Amino acid sequence: MATMSLLKKYYWLLSSQFGIDPIKFVRAVRSLSRYVQDYFKFRVNYKGNMEITPCLLDWYEESGTTRNEYFWQDLMVARMIFSSNPEKHVDIGSRVDGFVAHVASFREIEMLDIRPLSIAIPGVIYKQADMMNSSADIKNYCDSLSCLHALEHFGLGRYGDPINPTGYETGISNMANILRPGGIFYLSVPVGVERVEFNANRVFNPNTIVGVAKKCGLTLRTLSIFSSDKGLVTLDTAPEVLATLGKCRYGLGIFTFTKEHGN
Repeated sequence: MATMSLLKKYYWLLSSQFGIDPIKFVRAVRSLSRYVQDYFKFRVNYKGNMEITPCLLDWYEESGTTRNEYFWQDLMVARMIFSSNPEKHVDIGSRVDGFVAHVASFREIEMLDIRPLSIAIPGVIYKQADMMNSSADIKNYCDSLSCLHALEHFGLGRYGDPINPTGYETGISNMANILRPGGIFYLSVPVGVERVEFNANRVFNPNTIVGVAKKCGLTLRTLSIFSSDKGLVTLDTAPEVLATLGKCRYGLGIFTFTKEHGN
């Protein structure tokens, strides 16, 4: 298991950071003969203009990407927001081409991100902000808030943010300030054996997230976990369940908190 995890990490490093994907290369080479055969079969019965534009990898793909954690978290939380129909929903740093677009398809969403967004998107109100040190003075701004697969990057410098080993704590505190009492906070982060994979992301023990959230007046209501082997599972929020999750290598935790009245 440890060897497989290490191989996956090396593959990710080669493919995503250096642009060298050995799996794609092997598949492309294997597909060349089929491409050539298909080309001549088509050419026999087509006399019009043709250009060579090989697409060698799509034979290996399903009809869509439905096995990764981003797909499931974006769909799940967007459906929850649709069902709850809040007065004002704000998002912090989630994927524009995933979750934000999902929500914008049925309601207005305001998003804050440390990175710039150069194009206007229908249904999306964009504001550039660093949640580690700004917006802390915005109180009770919305009744619904999301931060999906973003908090684990706070303070690691990956997206141009300042280096701050406790940036995630400040981030949770500032986000709690934005939320009105009684409001709902949807948060997803990697969970498992607590560590920093510098400068990609953190992996949190679930009790760390729940503990920081509690100090900020947030109460855990639901927890779902996505893993590649089990898919999406809703779990009990008992401390012993969280402790067990903290011993696993990796999963995506999707937390739902509510803000206590009087905070």
